[in-house]
Amino acid sequence: MKLSNTEERLRTVNVGKLLLTLSIPNIVAQLINMLYNVVDRMFIGHIPEVGSLALTGVGVAFPIVMLIMAFSYFIGMGGAPLASIKMGQGNKKDGERILGTSVVMLVMISVTLTVLFLVFGEQLLVLFGASAETLPFAWDYMKLYTLGTIFVQLALGLTPFISAQGFAKESMLAVLIGAVFNIVLDPILIYGFDMGVQGAAIATVISQMMSAIYVLHFLLGKKTTLKIRKEHLKVNKGFAIGILSLGISPFIMQSTESLLNISFNTALSTYGGDINVGAMTIIASLMQALILPLMGLTQGAQPIISYNYGAQNNERVKKAFTWLFGLSVGYSTLFWLVMKLTPRFLIRFFTTDPALMETTIASINVYMAVVFVLGAQIATQQTLIALGQTRQSLILALLRKIILLIPLIYILPQFMSNKVFAVLVAEPIADFLSVTITVIVFFITFKKLLANNHAEIPDHPEAAVESSAQVSSGADAVTENR
Repeated sequence: MKLSNTEERLRTVNVGKLLLTLSIPNIVAQLINMLYNVVDRMFIGHIPEVGSLALTGVGVAFPIVMLIMAFSYFIGMGGAPLASIKMGQGNKKDGERILGTSVVMLVMISVTLTVLFLVFGEQLLVLFGASAETLPFAWDYMKLYTLGTIFVQLALGLTPFISAQGFAKESMLAVLIGAVFNIVLDPILIYGFDMGVQGAAIATVISQMMSAIYVLHFLLGKKTTLKIRKEHLKVNKGFAIGILSLGISPFIMQSTESLLNISFNTALSTYGGDINVGAMTIIASLMQALILPLMGLTQGAQPIISYNYGAQNNERVKKAFTWLFGLSVGYSTLFWLVMKLTPRFLIRFFTTDPALMETTIASINVYMAVVFVLGAQIATQQTLIALGQTRQSLILALLRKIILLIPLIYILPQFMSNKVFAVLVAEPIADFLSVTITVIVFFITFKKLLANNHAEIPDHPEAAVESSAQVSSGADAVTENR
């Protein structure tokens, strides 16, 4: 079977050069994507008189935003690696069937989430830590953002299918289009039309809509290798199981981030009040400057790892991971240094309130104490996903946040006099323990997978996910979006 130009590159181009070529546009795309979440808060935090309360309110609504995004990752990051593996096996038709199944599932999820959050959203915000003062801002933002769920699902859920084919620049453009609209519309709607947080939500919805239009146009066009075809727009049970099995890990990574945000907000609200919740909103925004570029780097590595694993080219798989691991650790260490040396400069983008600024600086010193280790965790976690490892990824996804961090948030304050410090110090403790376990398990699993990658990978989608997992049944493991 004749290979496309993209497939030929994935098989033959120098791995380091190819990784950078594919990663840089993805990193830029993720930095741009960060603007969706961060620019809103920058403008909101500077609204005259109510900026701090409005910023805190949007922070309370953010777990719902993350949960909506989590469902797009559930399908997109579950389906894209499987489609890429199918391409590596020379099975384009099944790759397109996986894509078609993913489109239908994203639409179904969008309708369900929109109804649920519009009906129960206000009650959820109260449970998530909204006070009487911040609830109006949180609900104003959330109810409008929820109306755009369909655009979020299609934009974020289908972009991985562009990246997985090696179209890094096109993937970047999908995000860039939305970000430009967001940056332009935010000040116009928030300040020019005096719409406050509602203006920020409307700007985000319009931006995601423009991204979704571009993504659909590309995947329906002539340039793409895998195309959305009418005959494949139905839920194929076998492929759906494969997508959900592999996608459960990134879904848990993102959805538990939502649960984690709720846990921090409620604990900090109890022990420190709205100002500590506001500080955590800023910290969560700054953390995206670490997590999203690392995710862009792993997205660049994913098609190289997945395709060559499907093609049984173990040497290229190992080289791609080595580059990914080194670059990820280097970047997370650089981020840690920047946050140690220049936190005040970065916080000014979100607030000029002296009390909120000092609270945020003190919180960062504790919360980000060992953040440099996260590069190793993300590199290993995302490589497991690229290799189609459902069970390992799922268990490791639960380890850091569900098994370690969230319990520590509530347990440590029972044993420390400084309750706010106790809540914050849960983060570095969980980071260190989970990264240590993740890396050890990964290398045991990785060695076994490559040793057994000489046999043909089965055609059935679930088997494609589980084939190599079977050889590592004793090495259950880890993952996360952060």
